[in-house]
Amino acid sequence: MSTDTVDRPGEIHARPVRHPGRWVALVIIAILVAMLISSFITNPKWDWGFAFQIMQQKPVINGLWKGTILGTIGAMILGIVLGVILAVMRLSENPVLRGVSFAYTWFFRAMPRYVLLAFMGGAIALLYREFDIGVPFGQQIAGALGLSTDLTFWSFSWNDISSTIWVGILGLGLSEAAYMAEIARAGILSVDKGQGEAAQALGMSPGQAMRRIILPQAMRVIVPPTGNETIAMVKDTSLFIAASIITELYFQAYGFGQRSFKIVPGFMAAVMWYLIVCSILMVGQSYLERYFGRGFGAQAPTKRERKVKDLLSRTGDH
Repeated sequence: MSTDTVDRPGEIHARPVRHPGRWVALVIIAILVAMLISSFITNPKWDWGFAFQIMQQKPVINGLWKGTILGTIGAMILGIVLGVILAVMRLSENPVLRGVSFAYTWFFRAMPRYVLLAFMGGAIALLYREFDIGVPFGQQIAGALGLSTDLTFWSFSWNDISSTIWVGILGLGLSEAAYMAEIARAGILSVDKGQGEAAQALGMSPGQAMRRIILPQAMRVIVPPTGNETIAMVKDTSLFIAASIITELYFQAYGFGQRSFKIVPGFMAAVMWYLIVCSILMVGQSYLERYFGRGFGAQAPTKRERKVKDLLSRTGDH
């Protein structure tokens, strides 16, 4: 037992600082929450029973799966893949690649998604009845050479897909790629340049160094904003109506409310599905952040760990 306690200070009886403002804020928030819950329960216009019925209707479920969820997955896959490519182009030493990437992100970040979907759903069909893939000026060249073909390899009609989910995925994916390009670029720049130099010193090509060394480390920075973009994309699928795409959650739920002259239950049916889907995505995002954040920074000790540490420190004094 240690007997050297002469220079040890006495026990400090500290009083915690009082925060009366916190209690006032708590009371105000509790009153507002109670008023909100009272409105939900006592106001018959909410009609929660009918809202739950709308949530279970087959067209609403189809709109949820085929429009909202499929649209979100497809648009995010297209946006992430194209965004990473654009980010690598933006960081390239080739001025042409940098210019193309900058022009793309400039245009699609400035274009509202509703306007983009409306343009793709209607205006493109007016401008181009068919898209022909082949030799440029094929008809003129074929006529000059006396050929029976117009040198077109493949063609399709835009009207055949202008009101399908694929146009919605394409529109939102192209728009999302502009934002993902900036997110991916920030993540790549967050990795120390020495990592890429070390990888190339080991014999890796720039592409291998990017895939195996730089991008895995950049994921720590890329994942959080990508999760936010995915959650935002779930809600942006409600803009599909601009392209006359009706297989979508909000349009179907609102339609049930409108036909029954109960607009509020229709709104709330869509809101509750959005809350469910986004809550699941938030949980998944938190797991991904912890997975890719391993080894970066020290985590704060838990309450139990602090108690154990305090007990051990007291034991060591005796």
